[in-house]
Amino acid sequence: MNDTSIAPAQGTLPDFAGLIARIRHSVPQHCILTKVEDTRPYECDGLSLYRALPPVVVLPETEEQVVAVLQACKAFNIPIVARGAGTGLSGGAMPHAQGILLGLAKLNRIQKIDPKTATAVVQPGVRNLAISEAAAPYGLYYAPDPSSQIACSIGGNVAENSGGVHCLKYGLTVHNILRVRVVTIDGDVLELGSEAPDSPGLDLLAAFIGSEGMLGVVTEVTVKLIPKPTCARVIMASFSSVETAGQAVTNVIAAGIIPAGLEMMDKRAVHMVEPFVNAGYDLDAAAILLCESDGTDEEVDDEIARMQAVFQQAGATRLQVSSSEEERLLFWAGRKNAFPAAGRVSPDYYCMDGTIPRRHLGRVLSAIEQMEDEYGLRCANVFHAGDGNLHPLILFDSNQPNEVERAEKFGAAILELCVQVGGTITGEHGVGLEKINQMCVQFTREELDFFSALKKAFDPYGLLNPEKLIPTLVRCAEYGKMHVHSGEIRFPDLPRF
Repeated sequence: MNDTSIAPAQGTLPDFAGLIARIRHSVPQHCILTKVEDTRPYECDGLSLYRALPPVVVLPETEEQVVAVLQACKAFNIPIVARGAGTGLSGGAMPHAQGILLGLAKLNRIQKIDPKTATAVVQPGVRNLAISEAAAPYGLYYAPDPSSQIACSIGGNVAENSGGVHCLKYGLTVHNILRVRVVTIDGDVLELGSEAPDSPGLDLLAAFIGSEGMLGVVTEVTVKLIPKPTCARVIMASFSSVETAGQAVTNVIAAGIIPAGLEMMDKRAVHMVEPFVNAGYDLDAAAILLCESDGTDEEVDDEIARMQAVFQQAGATRLQVSSSEEERLLFWAGRKNAFPAAGRVSPDYYCMDGTIPRRHLGRVLSAIEQMEDEYGLRCANVFHAGDGNLHPLILFDSNQPNEVERAEKFGAAILELCVQVGGTITGEHGVGLEKINQMCVQFTREELDFFSALKKAFDPYGLLNPEKLIPTLVRCAEYGKMHVHSGEIRFPDLPRF
């Protein structure tokens, strides 16, 4: 594992004693952690490849305390990293080795459920699933459902613009958030968005969602709720090759059908998951699709029949439709438990996240299979096929020589292949530390310049989650996208943090 340390702001040693003394005026002592045994659990997020021990962890209980911590960090020029539930998979919540880790788990109250406007107002530490549980008595729910929804927090979902198996029909976090309350590095409280259909001025809400904690700290979120469908059923379709399964995905969308969810798992993933969940998956298939329809009974019956016809024409070898709500949930339980199931067959796994045009699914999966031989590692593929969001699970053993390095190179090659076929390096996990080199491949100098300018507009001091998401010009030069000639940086005006 890599212990990645980031240099202190402006190359000076931070005055943690002074910072803590100031914070204690506003934050209770039990919310300030400095002992190694207390701060160690915060050294990484779900991507454990990168670790850094935070010198100080602060766990505020109110918005006023968040404001006080941010103002103190600005005054002492000390970096700060906001953290939700720590389920992120890109290193976005990895602490700064010379900064403060701001944990928001104690801001976990559901402020209001309003069935008349179909909205919920929640604090950032509220679990994703808890919103739907609270809204259930009103026949409503919150649509984005990441695989980690039982644990992940809504603040983290906002930071990463999380999706889930139902994002094809109902959208990502950005499509389901109306308003966020944000604290800036200056300690100012802003409200972005509105509970109205539109808000005046620039759409800063959309810019903020997915910014990975680099622009401000969320203290409150207003989410949209939608009526729970009266009926939902899932088709499990088996195919003899990943290419035919990929083509079937394209055919479903081409037929004008937008399923509630459309997921794919290859043979290795199916064999990894089935003994763990006993979902009834077809172990003989090279790939399976899970395709859900929801709505009224009549709408679901019609859509299921249409999807079955598309799959049969595409060459499905087996079709099975869930016969009960329990069986539908079991089918999804297999898909949603793919990541923990990997832990049963491999000491370690590295979950990637890239997005490609649907028409290239077969080509990319075949290329990943060839990469397995190149890097000497196995890879199980589970992903949101409907929107082309891949989640390859690279299986490795960190105790074996060079396997961590090979896993990282394997992951980088997958991401760069996504860019090559017209896709992107992330769909919902964010960039964080994991994909910062591939940002140099994805974007031009002018685009990176714009991202840096946006960051600087919100955080001119570069203290919020620094050295993540947006690569420095020097990093890009070292990675090969931009070059250094005759000892001079080619683009010296590109902002650096």
